[in-house]
Amino acid sequence: MTGAGVVLAGGAATRMGGGDKPLLTAGRMTLLARLLMRLAADGMTLAISARGDGGRFAAYGLPVLPDPVEGAGPLAGVLAAMDWAAGLGRPWVLTVPGDTPFVPRGLAAALAPGPAVAVSGGRRHHLVAVWPVAARDALRARLGAVGPDAPRRAYGVRAFAETLDMREVAFADRPVDPFLNVNTPEDLEVARGIAEGEDAVLF
Repeated sequence: MTGAGVVLAGGAATRMGGGDKPLLTAGRMTLLARLLMRLAADGMTLAISARGDGGRFAAYGLPVLPDPVEGAGPLAGVLAAMDWAAGLGRPWVLTVPGDTPFVPRGLAAALAPGPAVAVSGGRRHHLVAVWPVAARDALRARLGAVGPDAPRRAYGVRAFAETLDMREVAFADRPVDPFLNVNTPEDLEVARGIAEGEDAVLF
């Protein structure tokens, strides 16, 4: 059965001076538009997970999922994704950070049915993963047990992923790492260079 896909767009972007990284522009599109174009090729139902006013993503015409647990970082977005996919009757959900605009087409097919995580250059990308919806109760219990005053590491994505014994799926990181994260202004410049090359072919 087909799963669903959720873009995690809730990061604080502290190294970029705040704001929504997915709404930054690279080439002729925002990072988010570029990412959604790739995910749409897999034919999945898609949504965006984000904190705050979801209206800022209205132009993309997708459901915007609020965090079900405050202060839990990206795992809150994973739980939101699982809950939404469960409501659709889907057995698994793919998550991808919204600042990762160059993921390969066919990503979901490569990772499904999961649990599975993408790897490139010897590095696991813990939020580029397919999560079994059946794990949502375990994740909810984990987040509920940690408490609001717990250190950030208690909400670690890696620690929870390891409880699921995720299968690693390797992707080539040349000529471009498909899981390049735009975390800094320097990363954004790299992304813009890649995007300009792509747009020369697309437009």
